[in-house]
Amino acid sequence: MIEDLKRRIDAARGGKGDLLIKNVKLVNVLSQEIYKTNVVVEGGFIAGVGGRYKNASKVFNFADHYLLPGLIDSHIHIESSLLNPVNFAISVIPHGTTTVISDPHEIANVLGVKGIKYMIKSSRATPIDIFFTIPSCVPATLMETSGAEIENVGPLLTMDNIIGLGEMMNFPGVIYKDETVLKKIVSASERHRIIDGHAPVLTGDDLNAYICAGVRSDHECVTKNEAIEKLRKGMYIMIREGSAAKNLEELIRVVNKKNYRRFMFCSDDRHPKDLLQQGHIDFILRKSVSKNLDPVLAVTIATLNPSEYFGLRDRGAIAPGYIGDLTIVKNLRDFKVKAVFKNGKPIFLNNKLLVKIDDYRDVGVMGTVRAEVNLEDLKLRGDGNIANVIGVVENQIITKRMRKRVKRVGGLIVSDVARDILKIAVVDRHRGTGNVGLGLVNGFGLKKGAIASTVAHDSHNIIVVGTNDKDMLVCIKRLVDMGGGYVICAGGRVISELPLPIAGLMSDKDAKFVAQRVEKLHKTAKKLGTMLKNPFMTLSFLALPVIPELKLTDKGLVDVEKFEIISLLTK
Repeated sequence: MIEDLKRRIDAARGGKGDLLIKNVKLVNVLSQEIYKTNVVVEGGFIAGVGGRYKNASKVFNFADHYLLPGLIDSHIHIESSLLNPVNFAISVIPHGTTTVISDPHEIANVLGVKGIKYMIKSSRATPIDIFFTIPSCVPATLMETSGAEIENVGPLLTMDNIIGLGEMMNFPGVIYKDETVLKKIVSASERHRIIDGHAPVLTGDDLNAYICAGVRSDHECVTKNEAIEKLRKGMYIMIREGSAAKNLEELIRVVNKKNYRRFMFCSDDRHPKDLLQQGHIDFILRKSVSKNLDPVLAVTIATLNPSEYFGLRDRGAIAPGYIGDLTIVKNLRDFKVKAVFKNGKPIFLNNKLLVKIDDYRDVGVMGTVRAEVNLEDLKLRGDGNIANVIGVVENQIITKRMRKRVKRVGGLIVSDVARDILKIAVVDRHRGTGNVGLGLVNGFGLKKGAIASTVAHDSHNIIVVGTNDKDMLVCIKRLVDMGGGYVICAGGRVISELPLPIAGLMSDKDAKFVAQRVEKLHKTAKKLGTMLKNPFMTLSFLALPVIPELKLTDKGLVDVEKFEIISLLTK
C-alpha cells in the first residue's frame, strides 16, 4: 500500500503514470466548470489534473472531446433486463456506465439468499462495479406466494458488495409499525447503511412517518408536486427513465441550480432492445439536456450525487485521489461514448469492447418453475354480472380499477374479445400450493391466443392473459417445461417463445439474442391483435400488489389502496 501511494504521489508531481489523457475538456462536477486539461492516473487512481503531465505508459489524446466521471445507475433490477450480470455489463459498458447499484429483489423473491449470492458472484466476473442492496420485501406482501422469505437482513448487510437496504416497498408496514418491517430498518440503521425508498403517491403525515423511520430516497415520483413534497421533506429523488416507467419529462422540471444535488438518475429496469438502441444512463443524460437541463448539472446528477448518497466517496468526480473511472464523449448533447476507462484501464474504445468477460454459470439457479394446472383450474365461476376489472395504463406500472359487465357462456365467465375484457390468471410456481388467481383485464386487445410469462413482479409466479382457456393452459405448461420465460400460444400450440432459464427471470444469452427474440414475440403478439408496444412488460406488472389500483396474485384480486384481497364480482 505504501509503495503504491508513493508511486501515485510521484505521478501527481509530474512523474510517469499508468495512463495519461491529454487535451480533454474536463466536466468538473466539483467546481461546476468545463475546461481543457490533462489527467494522469496511477495504480487505478487519479493522481493529478493539470497541464504538467507529459509521460505515461499509455497516452490518449482526446482533443475536442469531453471527459466525464464514469456514469452511475442509482437503482436498477438487473434481472429486469432479462440478462444475467455478465451480459448486462457487456451491454452498458459501451454507454459509459462504470458503477451500478442493483437491487436483486426479483431473484430474491424466487430463490432468496441463494439468488442474491448468485448475482454477487456473477457480477464479480465483470470489469465494472456492481453494488447491491439487500431486498427489504421478500416476500413483497402476504397477498401472494413467494419463492423465498428473508426476515433477518442483519447478517446479509455485512456481505461484500452490499451497501444498503433495498427499496422499502411495504410503506404501509412502516407507517403502521409492523415490527417485522421495522426490524429490517433498525438493522440497516445500526449498521449505518442507506435505506432506499419506494413510496408512490404517499403524502402528508404518512409520508412524514415513512421518512422519519429512516428512508432516504424515492424513485417512484410521477408528478412534479410529489417530487417537490418529498424533496422538501429531505428525500433524495431518483429520476427514473426506464423501459417501463418513464418519469423524466415531468420530474426534470423540478431540478434547478439550487436543488440539483438532491437528485440522481436511475433506470429501475432497462430492456435489451433499449440498451442496444438507446443506451443506459447516457440516454437519460441526452434526454435531460434536450429538456434544457444544464449539461454540467446533468452529469453531476449522473455521477457525483449517487456516489455521495451511497457513501462511495472514491468515485463520481475527476480529481486527485478518486478512482480512475472515466468516460469520454464527443459532445454534451448526444453523449456518444468514445472511450471508457475503469480503474484507469481502457475497457471500451472506438466501438470495441477491450476486455474479455467470461460468463458465470450456476446450475443451482435453474429449474425453478414448478406448477401443475389443468383446464378446470382456469374456469371462472361466481354469482353476479359486474366485475372489478384491471384497466391497463400503457407505459405505466399503475392500473385503473374498472367495473364492467361480464360475458357468460354455459354459466362460466369467459373472455369477451369484442369488448377487450380478457381472462387473466396468476399461478403459483414456487410452493406447489396449487393456487390459481383468476381475474379480468382490459387493454390487451388480443383477438386470439394467449401470452404468458414467469416475469411477474414481485413474486414472479406464472402470469397469463388469453382469449380462451386452452391456449392459456398450453402457455402455462410450456413455461414449466422450459424453466421459465416468455411464451405465446394460439390454436393450441406454441408459436413464439423466449426461454429465461436463470430463475425464470434471465437468459444466459447476450443482449442481441434476447432483443431479437423479444422483438419477434412483440410482432407475434401484434398479429394476435394487441396494440400494446410491450405487452410482456405490461403483463409483468399486473401481479405487483404494491402499485395501485388493482392487481392480481395467485391468491386473488388485490385492491392496492385498501391493501387487501377483494372479490372479483361486485354489485
